[in-house]
Amino acid sequence: MHPALGRMVAIIPIIAFTLACLACNVASATVAIPDPLLDESPTAAKGERVAVVAGGCFWGIQAVFEHVKGVVDVKAGYAGGSADTAHYEIVSSGRTGHAESVRIKYDPSQISYGQLLKVFFSVAHNPTELNRQGPDHGTQYRSAIFCSNEEQQRIAKAYIDQLNQVRAFGQPIVTVVSVGNPFYEAEAYHQDYAVHHPNEPYIVINDLPKVANLRKQFPGLYVSR
Repeated sequence: MHPALGRMVAIIPIIAFTLACLACNVASATVAIPDPLLDESPTAAKGERVAVVAGGCFWGIQAVFEHVKGVVDVKAGYAGGSADTAHYEIVSSGRTGHAESVRIKYDPSQISYGQLLKVFFSVAHNPTELNRQGPDHGTQYRSAIFCSNEEQQRIAKAYIDQLNQVRAFGQPIVTVVSVGNPFYEAEAYHQDYAVHHPNEPYIVINDLPKVANLRKQFPGLYVSR
């Protein structure tokens, strides 16, 4: 069976449960959170920087950031493990150290790293769920930030501390922050999956609401693609 079809088959028995919980999930995803107190220095110069985050199935995370102003490219992939295990069938075992991740290339003259993290925490996933997101369970679905450098690491950790101090989510954030982990692009059929399969139940239930929440909560950042 095709791995993507396997994921669809696996979630069929829980579609009814997910629908029942959807209103609650959407409500929590639209809780307003403050801007990060620590962020990159503003720049007027156009350029390209990279952010890598993980928060459940990479289909939905990619779909969200493809609609964020200042983002120039988003790729689904794997981070946290080695090159030889960066393959969907192996990562799905949950024993590789990899998390399903996205690499975000962005223009710092249009959006900052901290603002990307604000989107990540507020609408892209639930940062209080440990080793799971919605119907997906396992360490490969953990909440994580894979920093490119120590500055990103400082910003990410400071923002998590800030959000925990104000109890932004009512529960502690479990997002793991690390630096120096390579990113490996996922297989071609995973790229832009929500764009190519907008009517699949998994996408309709779990991912399209995230994009809708982005548009509602961040109208100034939302762009149509």
